[in-house]
Amino acid sequence: MYKLPLIIKREYLAKVRNKSFVIMTFLSPILMVAMVVLIAYLTQLNDNEKRVIAVLNESDYFSNAFLTTESTSYIDFKGIDLEKAKDSTSNLGYYGLLYIPDAAYLEQVADGTFFYSKDAPSTMVLGALESIFEERLRQQRLVRLGVSSEDFAAIDNGYEIKISTFAGEQNLKGINEIKAFIGGAFGYLIMMFIIIYGGFVMRSVIEEKTSRIIEVIISSVKPFQLMMGKIIGTALAGITQFAIWVISGAILFVVAFAIFDIDPGIMSGGPELPSGMGAEMAPNLANDTELAEGYLKELFRLPLALLLISFVVYFVLGYLIYSSIYAAIGAAVDNETDTQQFIFPIIMPLMLAIYVGFFSVFNNPHGPIAVGFSLFPLTSPIVMLMRLPGGVGEGGVPLWQFIASIVLLLITFVGIVWLAAKIYRVGILMYGKKPTYKELFKWLRY
Repeated sequence: MYKLPLIIKREYLAKVRNKSFVIMTFLSPILMVAMVVLIAYLTQLNDNEKRVIAVLNESDYFSNAFLTTESTSYIDFKGIDLEKAKDSTSNLGYYGLLYIPDAAYLEQVADGTFFYSKDAPSTMVLGALESIFEERLRQQRLVRLGVSSEDFAAIDNGYEIKISTFAGEQNLKGINEIKAFIGGAFGYLIMMFIIIYGGFVMRSVIEEKTSRIIEVIISSVKPFQLMMGKIIGTALAGITQFAIWVISGAILFVVAFAIFDIDPGIMSGGPELPSGMGAEMAPNLANDTELAEGYLKELFRLPLALLLISFVVYFVLGYLIYSSIYAAIGAAVDNETDTQQFIFPIIMPLMLAIYVGFFSVFNNPHGPIAVGFSLFPLTSPIVMLMRLPGGVGEGGVPLWQFIASIVLLLITFVGIVWLAAKIYRVGILMYGKKPTYKELFKWLRY
């Protein structure tokens, strides 16, 4: 095994010195940041456009309902009929015309209000207008039935069930989903790394095999050493590239957002508050602030050390398992076209882990599906990381499941590497024939 470090060094240097690798290492974060900044800049530029909506109000229900915001203003039309209002709105280039018929008509026809525009209006604009009408009409009908405005406000209050642990600590709604999303982000990184750099391992094996260099190399080192050297060397090159992407991307984001004066919150697309509503919403904002502080406290309680250590463990074991399979496929075929029949069975468990893991862990992190997928070695590196933000032990992942998951991964790693090495040993010197699954099983018996 003394030759393994030499093979790792050779593979690592061959990757990082490759021109395409160097170009993509530094070009990818620039392109990614440029795309995000462009989207943010265009979104901000689009939001700066002022929408002017004309209002022809023949009812006294909504005299003070339309409040101007930074992106929308309202112009009242008085003393003109509907056709003239349409012509004026079109000629003045306004966003649209909101026509509100008289009270008697509104009482008879529930959907008697019309919005006229040149093109289909924004769903957000229509949603905001419809919410105003629903609220005011409901209130007016209740008042007619003898319900006062104060009674209506009391009736319209929402109801929230307080949730708490048996120990008396406050629980927060949706915190399990947030934790699963954080763990899922780690799992998604593992999946992308496996797909990208596992493919690198496979292509590297194919290139050396088709160029017949492998015949020279195999005379001085064992196939197993060569396979492991390629896997580890490519992984180190990938980690180097990924670290450069993260650091340079973060710096570029800060610089770009500062240069173009882009508000980072522009991408959230949060609702805009109409002017004049600050006093009415002050209590709600205070509650929202308290709620946000509660979520922040809960996030700070996350077992970060456990998550990081587990991420490294599951990343290393998951990558070694899948990269061994990729290397075996590369050794079994002569070109990338022949790999297509073998790629989907490899990617399928990873995709299954992402999608099924999200649905199952979000709804019930301790349910049988979540537990089963977090123990199954081909999906556990992703699904178990989705469950781990809840901790290990009481209230979180049972300790035996966490240990069993890692033990099963280790056993699977040894078995997969042993099987992959047998395919690699035979396939690396096989040329001119597209292998079938039946032939691969024969190679396992050699």
